[in-house]
Amino acid sequence: QVQLVESGGGLAQAGGSLRLACAASGRFFTSYAVAWFRQVLGKEREFVATISRGGGNSQYSDSVKGRFTISRDNAKNTVYLQMDALKPEDTAVYYCAAGGAVSSRQRHYSYWGPGTQVTVSS
Repeated sequence: QVQLVESGGGLAQAGGSLRLACAASGRFFTSYAVAWFRQVLGKEREFVATISRGGGNSQYSDSVKGRFTISRDNAKNTVYLQMDALKPEDTAVYYCAAGGAVSSRQRHYSYWGPGTQVTVSS
């Protein structure tokens, strides 16, 4: 069992940066791939980025590639999402999720955090 809590959300201006953190409690965190998804009210949750158990493999959605960077510190049981060159369309609730495989599909992730709001003003 893994419990996840996101932090670092807030308000940023377009072109600015934020860093989200996903802190995990429970055992065997290093057994899980971790992903970030985001959701705008009234829309489907969408994939943002994912990272493998050891951190050597990562994937990004086309909409954030080159602007966002996912990383993990297994000694701290934490995964980060560095978000640069933010755009108003990045405004959403951001969720981290843990699962058994690197995937962009929500159904591959068993554990989810409650989410953190990111708002980007123009």
